[in-house]
Amino acid sequence: MTTPIADEFESHRPRMFGLAYRMLGSAEEAEDTVQDAFLRFAGADRADIEHPAAWLARTVTNLCLNRLTSARARRERYVGAWLPEPVLTSDGTLGPLESAEQRDAVSMALLVLLERLTPTERAVYVLREAFGYGHREIADVLDLGEANCRQLYRRAALRVAEPGSRFEPAPERRRELVTSFLTAARDGDLAGLEKVLAADATWWSDGGGKVSAARRPIEGRDKIVRFLAGLARRSEGGFALATAEVNGASALVAWAGDVLVAVVSFELRDGLIAEARAVTNPDKLRFVRRQLGRP
Repeated sequence: MTTPIADEFESHRPRMFGLAYRMLGSAEEAEDTVQDAFLRFAGADRADIEHPAAWLARTVTNLCLNRLTSARARRERYVGAWLPEPVLTSDGTLGPLESAEQRDAVSMALLVLLERLTPTERAVYVLREAFGYGHREIADVLDLGEANCRQLYRRAALRVAEPGSRFEPAPERRRELVTSFLTAARDGDLAGLEKVLAADATWWSDGGGKVSAARRPIEGRDKIVRFLAGLARRSEGGFALATAEVNGASALVAWAGDVLVAVVSFELRDGLIAEARAVTNPDKLRFVRRQLGRP
């Protein structure tokens, strides 16, 4: 039986999870952070919580800042490339993603870029870009001066900026391209893979030392095709491949029986796949595996 406090918290949970995930790049850590926030919320004096949404945003943000400080040291020791944990978004887990800007705000590409920021810069950027907070509101959340928050935001925006727009083609075109990649990979059609990959494409793998994975990025279309061909030869019985909406965009999921073995997200440029990010670390696939259910 739920309590009024639990019911009130549940109404804010999706938004708080979305905030924590964008801050941490880890769905499981975001869940833990939201649970910690609930315990604090349940134990707080109600007279001290005039606006629950603002109180929770402040609490979750500060819990994330504490986690990011220790996470930075762990990621420096991480085996191979570090990628964010994938999250299925077709079920609304990260809120409505109806515009290119909303999809971009949860994309794997942007979450990777956010790793360039200090924890405080990341908090300012996420609160401003993803949640539409004003600089005065951000200053209240972080206990900083408004002018300081403006400066932090400008610095963060410059550090995550890249030449050209990050926004990708229409979702229909993206799904088309990912489906073509899936079909070519499933059929062992190397020429088909070459057609959808940019000549200077890059393939990133995150196995975290838990499973076999390329520890350095594979650069260039020809090398990627050879890598995928070798992967297909080594896989006993092959993989079952499908598409799913992950982090706001069409992605590839690979199963070995009932085991989810990879989620691959793509970044497009000029109508071709320019970046592929494959998460194969089983620890990082637990959350999305629960979301997907049985294959």
